[in-house]
Amino acid sequence: MIQQIPFVDLKAQYKAYQSEIDASIKRVLEHGHYLMGPEITELESKLAERAGVSHCFTVSSGTAALEIALRALGIGPGDEVVTTPFTFVGTINAICLVGATPVLVDIDPQTYLIEIDQIEAAITERTKAIIPVSLYGQMPDMPRINTLAREHEIPVIEDAAQSFGASQGQLQSCGSSVIGCTSFYPSKPLGCYGDGGAVFTDDDEIAARLNSIRVHGLEKVHGEDLVGCNGRFDTIQAAVLLAKLKHFDREIELRNEVAEAYGHNLADVDAIELPKTLEGNRHTYAQYTIRCKNRDSIRAKLSEQGIPTGIYYDRLFLDRGRSKGNPPSLKHCERAVNEVLSLPMHPFLSAEMQKTVIEALTNDLVPA
Repeated sequence: MIQQIPFVDLKAQYKAYQSEIDASIKRVLEHGHYLMGPEITELESKLAERAGVSHCFTVSSGTAALEIALRALGIGPGDEVVTTPFTFVGTINAICLVGATPVLVDIDPQTYLIEIDQIEAAITERTKAIIPVSLYGQMPDMPRINTLAREHEIPVIEDAAQSFGASQGQLQSCGSSVIGCTSFYPSKPLGCYGDGGAVFTDDDEIAARLNSIRVHGLEKVHGEDLVGCNGRFDTIQAAVLLAKLKHFDREIELRNEVAEAYGHNLADVDAIELPKTLEGNRHTYAQYTIRCKNRDSIRAKLSEQGIPTGIYYDRLFLDRGRSKGNPPSLKHCERAVNEVLSLPMHPFLSAEMQKTVIEALTNDLVPA
């Protein structure tokens, strides 16, 4: 029987940190503050410090983080938000949930990150925000995006659902724009044991609005009643993240070592195209995603070898937004949904497992 390689190995991670995680959860069970307990405050302080910002608010999910961020900026019906459709649907859903219209632009074919040259052409008098997605664990050129946004007096919200812990020069993901949003979904580089997320900002005024909106808008901001939501994060989940956070930097290093092994050994395989990392970027490798024209065949053959793969993403949800141009072009997005394939990637992927994946792709498994 073929031994299945874990695509993401949360069981191995738990075994490695079991005593710390169990002890952290036990403290919550003992004090009984299951919502907004002391672990929430401690975690938010540590996350804000890592991102290099003054404020962090944990919330119920990454999608909730984006929705709360949009609401804090007063974005709603009649407004437009520029983003890319090559992302998890939560990015686009958050824009729709506040009543705004997603305006969709293409991606760079090598990095899968938003094509910055197309952003300016998509901006109109109704544009109220830009949401670049730090896809697969690396940031787009945030200084360039921020400069463009400042010229048009438009705020930038980084969708950093996959990239907390990534950096670009001195900029940290979640701290590189007006608001940063991340996710703690279990499979993320820093994941809890359920849904969760966080919003980050250096702006005190925006911070007050974020804080109020995540708890039903119960706290007025300068006398204003805000329409909020139930966006609170569970204290037990914060306890899990506090235990994992101690090991996070080492896990990012291990992810990069796996990526280096893949890159070094698969560079000459003609049938696949390897991911590109922008110069100066520190990648978290939430996914290691290759491109292959005969994806279905390769995926089936890898599965026969006990090697799981993922497709992020195979649908663009174009009906939920609109694109600019005459005719509108999302050709790189449309190509990517048919060609991207993510390989097993996690800090506990042993050298033997890596070898199995690499040999499956370098031997006669993949036709040139």
